[in-house]
Amino acid sequence: MTDQSVYGDTASRPRARAVVREITPPAEVRRVPEARVNFLATLDKPLLLIVTILVAIGAGMVYSTTFDWSYQTRGSNTAFFVEQHLVNVAVAVAALVFFAIIDYRFWKRFAVLLLIGCIAALVAVWIFGDDTFGARRSLIAGRFQPGELAEFTIVVYMAAWLGSRSARPHSIAFGLIPFGLVVGIITGLLALQPDLSTAIIVGATGLVMYFLAGARILHLATVLIAGAIFGFVFVETQPYAQERITSYVDSLTDPTRASYHTQQAIIAFVKGGWLGRGLGQSEQKFGFLPAPHTDSIFAVIGEELGVVGASVVVMLFVAFVVRGFQIARRAVDPFGSLLTIGFTMWVAVQSMLNIAVMTAVVPASGLPLPFISYGGSSLLMLMTGVGLMLSVSRVAALRQSLPGRSKHGATYDWSRGNGRARVSRPERRRGAAQPEDA
Repeated sequence: MTDQSVYGDTASRPRARAVVREITPPAEVRRVPEARVNFLATLDKPLLLIVTILVAIGAGMVYSTTFDWSYQTRGSNTAFFVEQHLVNVAVAVAALVFFAIIDYRFWKRFAVLLLIGCIAALVAVWIFGDDTFGARRSLIAGRFQPGELAEFTIVVYMAAWLGSRSARPHSIAFGLIPFGLVVGIITGLLALQPDLSTAIIVGATGLVMYFLAGARILHLATVLIAGAIFGFVFVETQPYAQERITSYVDSLTDPTRASYHTQQAIIAFVKGGWLGRGLGQSEQKFGFLPAPHTDSIFAVIGEELGVVGASVVVMLFVAFVVRGFQIARRAVDPFGSLLTIGFTMWVAVQSMLNIAVMTAVVPASGLPLPFISYGGSSLLMLMTGVGLMLSVSRVAALRQSLPGRSKHGATYDWSRGNGRARVSRPERRRGAAQPEDA
């Protein structure tokens, strides 16, 4: 067969060859196999260091707050509860590594199933949950708390929905109403337990993600007004909530009229002073502070490590938030960016509420301090979220390692007008060859 029979005529031959050269990507822009990239080299070291320090502080404080309890309930074994906590840490670390290895985009397809499972678990705990102090918040003898799953689920589902190309958060029918239904159902089921603090975390996290995805300010105002009405009705129908609000209001003018929990936390900080009484030397944890190993652990930190030690913990949470937003800025797609923002805001809101309660800034509520308090389900969900954040960072790092890649990623665009997404989609240079997604 001659060249003319292949190309038609010799004049068209150079053009055909040029087309072939244009379509075939050069060797330097072809995909680098992910297996050849060192796993440790792609991990986000600052985020991993921050979380490691927080978990280490938590392990030390759990031992400090439980050694006497362990001695009284387990004989001579003063490390029983911290051993249980370390088992929880090991399981949580395994979950972190697992979710960091797998591409976070794989889990997007399971968002709806996760939402259905979460709602089913919240219904189950309301009907069959363990009744403790007049509330039903756990299943399987306290080993599983669906409220922790709800906080995780709202982040994954909202990121998958709002990060999709078909999402229209600025629309009423396809944005505000679906958002209100999903968040309303989850927060309503949490309030029935009752667990208003977790409901606040879910609502606040979802609202921030909704705003960054492009919700209109008027829609956000509508959600806030609806939430305020819901909160008012809840307080009016729950005697324990009324008592907490009343004691908080009274404490603004007379600290001695604050709730017992708040008074004991304030005493702990006063005893600690600037430098603290020393690790393990807290007195308030011996029968004065309620739940010193979970809800009140920050007050114990203040007593044993002082204002300086408590400030270090606060700064670690601030560093976590800053690093989370930096990772979200470098994400390769809106799903990864919103996913990282969601987990960052989850940790930020929960830590702020816990610290605010211990310092008498807001009414008392039962919330663990992220990464530090004793608790298996809470730590597992948090570390799974960190694993997904590390996966987002890894995918961005792999994209960075591809020669000839597009240098643009999902970024924050705070200058956009109302109704447009605050998290922009990755841009691509026209006419440049694009490598396959990492």
